[in-house]
Amino acid sequence: MEHSKTLVRLRQRRAFRVRKRVRGTIERPRLSVIRSHKHIAVQVIDDETGKTLVAASTQDKKLSGKIKRGGNATAAEEVGKAIAERAIAAGIKAVCFDRGPYRYHGRVAALANAAREGGLSF
Repeated sequence: MEHSKTLVRLRQRRAFRVRKRVRGTIERPRLSVIRSHKHIAVQVIDDETGKTLVAASTQDKKLSGKIKRGGNATAAEEVGKAIAERAIAAGIKAVCFDRGPYRYHGRVAALANAAREGGLSF
């Protein structure tokens, strides 16, 4: 039990370390990634008002038909394309990327690259 509490504490410290440098504004909101074993989700957040502007996930009904399994890089690419499409439709072109406690590789990097290809600038 103590080991799992330590892991959670370490994950929180990594997230705080990243988040203290990344701050979302109205002109440039924060693109926050949430990753689990089965799914990946992303939100565009305005930290000044504390509101989520746009969101996409492998659990969305529109995306779940395209994706066989939500916990792989191809699913992350689909979510990245979807968030770019939705953000541009909402008038958001520039974001700051918040990877949270996750390393920038694998699914997180695939999502970021797909969002860039979709038209978002980091």
